[in-house]
Amino acid sequence: MSRVVHLHIGAPKTGTTYLQDRLRLNAPSLARHGVTIPATRPGQTDMFHFRAALDLLDQDWGGAPGHAKGAWDAMLRRVDRAEGNVVISHEILAGAKPDKIAKALNDLADHEVHVVYSARDLGRQLPAAWQESIKQGRKWSFRRFINRYERGSAFFFRQALDLPDVLGAWGAKLPPERVHVVTVPHDRGPDGDELWLRFCRAFRIDPAWAPLDSERDNRSLGIAETSLLRKLNRRLELGVHRDPVYDNLIREQLAQEVLVARDAWPVRLPPERYDLAEQHGERWIEWIKASGVDVIGDLDDLRPRRPADDEEWRNPDRVRAKLELGAALDALEVMTREAAESRARSSVGGRLRTTARRLRDR
Repeated sequence: MSRVVHLHIGAPKTGTTYLQDRLRLNAPSLARHGVTIPATRPGQTDMFHFRAALDLLDQDWGGAPGHAKGAWDAMLRRVDRAEGNVVISHEILAGAKPDKIAKALNDLADHEVHVVYSARDLGRQLPAAWQESIKQGRKWSFRRFINRYERGSAFFFRQALDLPDVLGAWGAKLPPERVHVVTVPHDRGPDGDELWLRFCRAFRIDPAWAPLDSERDNRSLGIAETSLLRKLNRRLELGVHRDPVYDNLIREQLAQEVLVARDAWPVRLPPERYDLAEQHGERWIEWIKASGVDVIGDLDDLRPRRPADDEEWRNPDRVRAKLELGAALDALEVMTREAAESRARSSVGGRLRTTARRLRDR
């Protein structure tokens, strides 16, 4: 039986964390309407899709060695058992090499495959991608990051964010009507969920089938917070493929739970780099129009909006020590409390005190 498989390949920093969590939360409801979000067990769709993508790409990071082995074949088995509409989503697929793309499409050749790519303008995307790379262990400056992108250097974010390159590769063997571009709106819409509604149209999902909202998102850091993480990565000599323990402490707890919550000065594209963002935006729009792929949203969303003339720009590569100190003290406070609580929990007496406290607080 032929199934429709919607393969959402990214791009990173286009609402993918929110999307994947909302699909996970609503997987049982969606299943009742003929939409399968494959999982190894209930509530584990996002990690399963991540591992399946890693396995397909022959990558192994974010967990113990070998943690992704066999996940892509497991994904295929669940797709074969599904009926109707299947949605697979992970943003690391956007940067896949041609041989991996060929394998994915060949493995799914018995089904009607649709590739979905979400994109936003480089005025927003480059700052978001740079600070995300810092959360993942990079140490480079914003200036160096932009320079590498402009030169077309081969690194993940360049390969994953350039719309014509990504869709030219993924859509080479598909009819254009099966390639869908979801543009990330500049404005969230009257109800704040315009991007979600666009994703629903791309996946042929009625929004009423997924009523549960998600509180998860992958928010960007400010200039002081990103600068602090850059220095911490250098001090700890961390890399992108770091130990999962460090990844949980630094990326999940420190960055996602502590630093993103601060009232911060945002990372913005330098004023003189908007020409670059505008040129790429126009090139993307011309490619889309010539290719005939399906567009969900407004192509004008791919054109960056320059900030107002009176809007001050601050260099994220040169952050005042006072701003960094504030971020560092907030981080130190939370991490110290976490260390103390972890030590208390590890002792018998600590476990008893924790239990008593929970009983008392009921």
